[in-house]
Amino acid sequence: MFYGLSKFIKTILPKQLFYRALLIVAAPIIILQITISIVFFDSLWIKTNKGMTRALVGEIKFFINAYDNEQYNKDSLTKLFSKTQNIKAKYYPHKILPKDDLERWFSPMDRTLRRELKSMFNNYWFDTTTYKNSILLKIKYLNGYFQFEVPKSRVTNSSARIFALWITLPAFLLISIALIFLKNQTRPIINLAKASEKFGRGEDIGEYRPSGALEIRKAGYEFERMRKRIMRHLNQRSEMLSGISHDLRTPLTRIKLQLAFIKDKELSNKLSDDVSEMEKMLNEYLQFASNRSSETNETFNISELISNTVKKYNNENIEFTKENDVFFNGRKNLIRRCLNNFIDNSIKYGEKIHVELKKINKNLLITIDDDGIGIPEKEYENVFKPFYKINKSRGDSKSSVGLGMSIASDIIQSHGGNIKLEKSKLNGLRVKISLPF
Repeated sequence: MFYGLSKFIKTILPKQLFYRALLIVAAPIIILQITISIVFFDSLWIKTNKGMTRALVGEIKFFINAYDNEQYNKDSLTKLFSKTQNIKAKYYPHKILPKDDLERWFSPMDRTLRRELKSMFNNYWFDTTTYKNSILLKIKYLNGYFQFEVPKSRVTNSSARIFALWITLPAFLLISIALIFLKNQTRPIINLAKASEKFGRGEDIGEYRPSGALEIRKAGYEFERMRKRIMRHLNQRSEMLSGISHDLRTPLTRIKLQLAFIKDKELSNKLSDDVSEMEKMLNEYLQFASNRSSETNETFNISELISNTVKKYNNENIEFTKENDVFFNGRKNLIRRCLNNFIDNSIKYGEKIHVELKKINKNLLITIDDDGIGIPEKEYENVFKPFYKINKSRGDSKSSVGLGMSIASDIIQSHGGNIKLEKSKLNGLRVKISLPF
């Protein structure tokens, strides 16, 4: 029960920090204002209005009783009452009280007036809406009725509006100030999140400058230190591999020259093939290690990129379908290289290939289906490991050293996406590439 309630509360609460902080600040102010308003409305405004209305009805009752007394002059009494009480009174003989009910059930003034009149008179009628500043009150008397025009100030307290104004304006002012401060406090967190996201995609974010509160600055400083350590590690790896490449190419070149002097051509050819394979392995490993190139992100038409990539193969068995043109922000050459890798594998092991581009919510979905021999499901994760080859299903080909899938996976992950392998609708292998945009 409590788990369901807690889950329900979590679903209705805001997810962003800015709105949660705003709720923490605004909710107590609003609750306090409502509480004060209810207390004021109940204990002061309603009770004051009730006393004023009761006094008014008592004065009218006193006037009618005096009007019944034959000792007083009727006209003089009416004029005196109007002058002293600021209430216009007039008697209409042979008149009938109106039948239409103009009482507003939601108005405290109407409810209080009805309650007090009911305790003093049997037949009455009043209208509080026709006139802006006056109440029209009619009370049955003999064969007609008395009509009284009463100022609304006699039954309601004008300070209520002033109180409502003074209690509302400061609340809006405080919430507005809180909005400005909260916006300034959450902006550094948003900037840190954006910088982390860009760095995770391999973009160059330059020097990050922490700002905001002490805790946020500390997180920013730690992020910047981590970024520099990672960049230093990547640069050291690239420099080390470049040095290894330079050192290994020299002896490999000497070996090739010495192989030319071997009289046994069969042995010479075998050794040349091994040297060529070593060179290719070295080149692919260097590409794998340095795939986070210095290429900067750009916004490009990924639909056009895939279409042009497919056309370059000049193969009628390769189909490409798309819904609409989609623009994507990323490293164009790396995405092209990734697509070439998967399409090359599909051409190598299959005949018919179908490439499709879809936009699902905030993700791009690229699927590549072929009718090849496929990959066993248990090997779906292993093929993305460096230098891993499936000898049983794909054959031990010397044209590959097992780095293509690793490089492609690293490219997609550097863009914040992921790759999944499935059974193709063409009974081969399906490659599903998901990219956020």
